[in-house]
Amino acid sequence: MADWAGALRTLAARRVVLLALVVLAVMLLLTALGQWVFAHDPMAMKVSQRLRAPSWSHWSGTDELGRDITSRIFYGARYSLGIGAATALLAVVFGTLLGLLAGFFRRLDAVLMRLVDAMMAFPDILLGIALVSILGASPVNVVLALTIVYTPRVARVVRASTLVIRELPYVEAARAVGVSTPRLLAVHILPNLMSPILVQLSFIFAYALLAEAGLSFLGVGVGAEIPTWGTMVAASAQYADRAVWTLFFPGMAIVLTALSLQVLGDGVRDLLDPRLKGAT
Repeated sequence: MADWAGALRTLAARRVVLLALVVLAVMLLLTALGQWVFAHDPMAMKVSQRLRAPSWSHWSGTDELGRDITSRIFYGARYSLGIGAATALLAVVFGTLLGLLAGFFRRLDAVLMRLVDAMMAFPDILLGIALVSILGASPVNVVLALTIVYTPRVARVVRASTLVIRELPYVEAARAVGVSTPRLLAVHILPNLMSPILVQLSFIFAYALLAEAGLSFLGVGVGAEIPTWGTMVAASAQYADRAVWTLFFPGMAIVLTALSLQVLGDGVRDLLDPRLKGAT
């Protein structure tokens, strides 16, 4: 507990990381408590109040159907953040497994890495569009598609670290005393990979958030009836010339959250990398 508290204090000592933590904490808090904080039903349509500019009653204005944009942003955050978090967790799990196998077992390295190289040869958004088109548009399928897209990134990083760690003296000593391969991987190698894994978790969360918004904007992500930030931006694009707030506020939610996750990832990387501690 003391180590975690010390790590949080070290992160918070950097103002930009502290700001990122505050943004993420406020976003999560309002997402969890939105129905008690905001007076408007995010799904209630009031056509007579459509495209109203920001005011005291509607802090971010209303959309093309008269729905309150502020409440919809934090209601939709449940979907956008949920998709991003699920993608990041699954990509880290499968990417770590592939990276460990490729980095530790030389015979598997060439096969697995050629597969990873083939997947990384495609631009992320194009591969995501292709996979969602095959699987169908739904939140679950978007998570599956983005997991496939981002797993190779994690696998590459984990493999590179595993190649270094497996040659260290304590690993050689464990082998010499007869430690089994599963225990060697789980107890002696995997814990020392947590630094790059945590950093990748934060980065992929941000990438997945942006990718989901891009897929939804292009019409191949989740269904238009689900109020993710991406679908909100897509629906408001045609009104941007006369009601810019319908595009601006959901877009800012995407930008601020993704940027905060990237900054937090940089902070975690600097905290856990001994070579960078003197520069923080």
